[in-house]
Amino acid sequence: MARTKIDYGIDLGTTNSAISRMENGEPTIKKTDTLKDTMPSCVYINKKKAIQVGDSAYNALKRDRLKSMKNWNSENSNAFIEFKRTMGSDKSYSSSNLDKELSSKELSAEVLKTLKSFVKDENVNSIVITVPAAFKNNQKESTREAAKLAGFDHIELLQEPVAASMAYGLFESSKDKKDGFWLVFDFGGGTFDAALLKVEEGIMKVIDTEGDNYLGGKNLDFAIVDEIILPYIEENFVIDSILADDAKKQSLRNSMKFYAEETKIKLSFNDTHNILSDLGDIPGEDDEGEEFELDITVTQTDISNALSPVFQKAIDVSNNLLERNNLKGSCLDSLILVGGPTFSPVLRKMLEAQICKPDTSADPMTVVSKGAALYASTVNISDEVREQTRDKTKIQLEIANESSTVETEEFVPIKILADKTEGEIPEKVFAEVTRGDKAWSSGKIEINTIGEIVEIQLNEGKTNIFDVVLYNDKGDILESEPSSFSVIQGSKIGSATLPYNVGIELKDRTTGKVRFKTIKGLEKNQSIPAIGTKNGLKTQKQIRPGMDSDFIKIPVYEGEHASEGTRAIYNEHVNTIKITGLELPSLLPENSDVDLTVNIDRSEKITVTAYFPYLDFTHETEVESTTKATDANSLENEIRKAKGSLIELKEEGNSDTMKLQKIESELQGIEKLFDADKEGNKDQVLNELRKSLKTIDELNDTTEWPKLEETLKEEFYKLEKANTDLGNEKTTQVVNQFRSQLDQVIPSQDVKIGTALLEEMDMFFFKLTEIYQFMGMIKNFNNNFGSYSWNNPTKARQLVNSGMDKIANNPDKEELRQILISLYDMLPNNERPSGDDSVLVG
Repeated sequence: MARTKIDYGIDLGTTNSAISRMENGEPTIKKTDTLKDTMPSCVYINKKKAIQVGDSAYNALKRDRLKSMKNWNSENSNAFIEFKRTMGSDKSYSSSNLDKELSSKELSAEVLKTLKSFVKDENVNSIVITVPAAFKNNQKESTREAAKLAGFDHIELLQEPVAASMAYGLFESSKDKKDGFWLVFDFGGGTFDAALLKVEEGIMKVIDTEGDNYLGGKNLDFAIVDEIILPYIEENFVIDSILADDAKKQSLRNSMKFYAEETKIKLSFNDTHNILSDLGDIPGEDDEGEEFELDITVTQTDISNALSPVFQKAIDVSNNLLERNNLKGSCLDSLILVGGPTFSPVLRKMLEAQICKPDTSADPMTVVSKGAALYASTVNISDEVREQTRDKTKIQLEIANESSTVETEEFVPIKILADKTEGEIPEKVFAEVTRGDKAWSSGKIEINTIGEIVEIQLNEGKTNIFDVVLYNDKGDILESEPSSFSVIQGSKIGSATLPYNVGIELKDRTTGKVRFKTIKGLEKNQSIPAIGTKNGLKTQKQIRPGMDSDFIKIPVYEGEHASEGTRAIYNEHVNTIKITGLELPSLLPENSDVDLTVNIDRSEKITVTAYFPYLDFTHETEVESTTKATDANSLENEIRKAKGSLIELKEEGNSDTMKLQKIESELQGIEKLFDADKEGNKDQVLNELRKSLKTIDELNDTTEWPKLEETLKEEFYKLEKANTDLGNEKTTQVVNQFRSQLDQVIPSQDVKIGTALLEEMDMFFFKLTEIYQFMGMIKNFNNNFGSYSWNNPTKARQLVNSGMDKIANNPDKEELRQILISLYDMLPNNERPSGDDSVLVG
């Protein structure tokens, strides 16, 4: 039977994955080749270049990791896992057996192909794949591309917590909890998500999400390694040389991770577990030539000490999510557990103590995959795929039923699609709709190409399947397609929501700083599809027609909660739209208006439309996500700047000692993580650094006014002196106005107004002393030439030398201006003293 709904859902996990299909109205797990519900998300390329996925690949990974202890070389493995953590990045995995580099999406595609192969009775070309709520746009795009590589033609993405809540909503034990607030606590193998849902009359709506793409079961495993297994080895073996070598130590940790994972799972269901290895199981020797052996009895107390700090991070994220929505754990009607680590009694006790008692009715390992299949049963297969699978010899029908509802009666339009049917259609056609339990039938109703409405009756709290049989006027059965449809009663997913604020980088017209600004209508948790607008933006320079070197850029970002007005590093760059003179019909003057409209469809594809009123011209661009390539050098610089900011806070005598100590500890951990693997860990380092920078900014805010007041006074006195030396009657009037404004701002201690006043004074001072400013800038370039990242150092040096010559011989203001413009053009945007003039002002 050709399907009209997708019906298939995949939980593409960091460590384990699963596929489900709707069968007789129920989401059903398709068993793996080893007859399990889930398979390891692991890929292995053997010496014959054959690709293995799942349990056999995982066994190869374990073998390779242990073997690496013989020569302490972990680079030769051809087995890969946890590549979901690097989706959307430029990270590659080297396979010596294939003699090539593999990307995260290529490895994910192999997992998806294998999951698809578990379906033996039909070809699967449409799919719903779940992604973490904290996934960024580029990570989602990379997931879509992986699905295309795996041969899927129609791909829909669904947030993992939404999938879990949909499956949970149909469990019998949850029927008395239909309404209220639900918190989905999704602790997976590599990511953590918390999603807050509000359920009213069975309609589920995500109202807020939070997560961490670098927190999961992997962190638990390494906690067991570091807190239990390594201390045992240190106590019983001599490993000083191994611990002194970071590469050897990491190889040892990776090898021991398998014992840790087994320990974690066993202690989810038992009071104790004995980590036991036989002589020869673990290759390699200690510093004195002794072979490694393990014999460790691990208790619930031991495991609690090791895992509690990791679990606490996830609980803190959840409590922050509740707090910003003015809720407490006691307000929740249900706490839903998702992911293998949530079986841990350590976590469950912590959750009950700090949030509320979790609901354990659903299987945390399969609930996401099943929920994805349930959602898939509500999504029509795309027209393109549908056309490929039609059997046009049968009478083609269009059945416009609601896929899910909280009502017990629904009206379903049915009509004949004559243009899609190649066989003969009788003059009179009758349809009979019968519910699967045979307890309700519509009777025979005449239908045609215009359409007829059938009122159906639904059983409560389950998926209702309806068979559709066509007859001619003689009562003969006619073959039709589709011949059935289903409606989920008692639960309904509201619109999906934006997991982040979607906005652009703009130059603030008041402060002159380039900052992230959310597009109105595209705020976090806004229902999608969504449309946002930002009107009255201004260009900073003229754009000449036909000139590729003249351009406006619109950097599109995803921002976290409270991201408004933050620096670019806090937010995730999606892509930058560049509109050049080649694309404009005529000259666009400086300071021209630009109106932006941003559309986000159900799959979170972004389209930006820029309208230029002066030209009456519209430019439309579909924003493609870029593969994120975090630059290790710039990241190192950001860490250095963060440490410098911390030192400044201490020197200024900031009173929040606990926060200062916390930031210091965080930065030490970030630096250690970065030094361990600058390329491999850079995305995780950036994620952690953002959190610390936000805290630094919060602490800076507490000391911002005293610093600003001091600067305002200094700048005013400097301006007053310059006016005495260089001004006239007109400029004196302006300076007197500044004095009056200063007298008002200082008592109010208003940082925003004070910053704006400071900018106005600086601009006036610049105009008053412009030629001296130009001379000072050129001298600065001359004195600090080597600290700038010139794109043409030779030409830059010539320009600086020319400027210094002109300063020594009656300088002309306009000549110096042109030299400075040329110098700024040879600097990256973030090093230009005047800022980036290609972004819009708003």
